[in-house]
Amino acid sequence: MTASSQAGFDETTLVTQARGGDNRAFAELVKHYEAKIFRLAQHITQNREDAEDVLQETFLKAYEHLDQFQGNSKFYTWIVRIAVNQALMKLRRRRTDKSVSLDETIDTGEDTVTREVAAWGEDPEQQFTREELGQILDASIQSLAPTYRSVFLLRDVDDLSTEETAEALGLSVPAVKSRLLRARLQLREKLTRYFKRKGDDTFAYL
Repeated sequence: MTASSQAGFDETTLVTQARGGDNRAFAELVKHYEAKIFRLAQHITQNREDAEDVLQETFLKAYEHLDQFQGNSKFYTWIVRIAVNQALMKLRRRRTDKSVSLDETIDTGEDTVTREVAAWGEDPEQQFTREELGQILDASIQSLAPTYRSVFLLRDVDDLSTEETAEALGLSVPAVKSRLLRARLQLREKLTRYFKRKGDDTFAYL
């Protein structure tokens, strides 16, 4: 018997059932995570059709290799790694990704970077609606390189821990911290420039 609601979702039980050949259990896992995986894929590929392909390929590969999932981490962490790999493969095939590979080592010296963070001069919603702010933030996230975007989404949007993010992306914990810092700094700079153009000289993000 599978879970049928958010409140009753039991990942461990469903994974066990799916590994035992219960297709309904696997379908429940897909239903539970497909929106998050699609969002992640779309943010990385910046293309809806590619994201749809990545979504299908991710769960197909997960289904085909369920026997390789040992349960040492969360199922979601495991499928995120599959999704990121599939999305980056899409980018490589399109030959439009100029960023470094997720497998490439990274200088973690920026972990020690410190910068002053100004406070909001006034409530930003006095000037912008929630929807407008969301659109601005989304566009700024989209402008990040895929390697930084992936880390930011998993840590700051999906609320995975640093360790879970590192495992999902096949990175070291210091590399995750470094990339997250760079992503946050880049976002703050982009958003600061945007709001200065709008006349808010006190804006800062993160």
